[in-house]
Amino acid sequence: MRTRRWKRVEYDRLIEAGFFRPGDPVELLGGQLIVAEPQGSGHFAAVRAAEEALRAAFGRGWDVRGQGRLALDEESEPEPDLAVVPGSFRDYQTGHPSRPVLVIEVSETSVALDREHKGSLYARAGLADYWILNLPERALEVYRDPEPDPAAPFGWRYRSVIVLGRGASVSPSGCPDGVSPSPICCSRPTPRFQGFARWCERKWARSIRSWSPSPASSCAIAPP
Repeated sequence: MRTRRWKRVEYDRLIEAGFFRPGDPVELLGGQLIVAEPQGSGHFAAVRAAEEALRAAFGRGWDVRGQGRLALDEESEPEPDLAVVPGSFRDYQTGHPSRPVLVIEVSETSVALDREHKGSLYARAGLADYWILNLPERALEVYRDPEPDPAAPFGWRYRSVIVLGRGASVSPSGCPDGVSPSPICCSRPTPRFQGFARWCERKWARSIRSWSPSPASSCAIAPP
């Protein structure tokens, strides 16, 4: 069976021509049009909770994009659940950003795709910090140090893979030299997130149940 590889400019023309309807779960990954993971209520709530935490942590001068496209390369325009880019949304009115300092995928049924294909794609693009919030396994997977690997789907992979459970901590590493976002700490839940925490216990998203700004020196997560 023959398949056709698409360029990003061709994909953008299809969108502009109305070939895809707004909200269609389609991404361009390495020249292929891929149907994205359906978004259930637990997945959506996990994305929103993480987005709020990142906005509080990075503050002004950074845009936390929720499911916005990235102009990653000539044949890729993924839509990660979360991406942190410098500036504000106003800076990207004429084109999608291409070099986020942090990309996060919230995975419920797409863990294999996010690990192998998207991980290899982000590594090929040289993204320094890629995280997967793994809801079924209640863990945060941190991918860093991209390197060539002929066996990987797109010829690159991340050398460093750290799987963090409850009580572990991690800080974003992809920011430019001299730039350090305010840390996030998952310690005792604040009143703002206590209701969300109880809800997440029923929706398999407990791994981000207690995000709150903190003066600590790291970003701590607390999966069950």
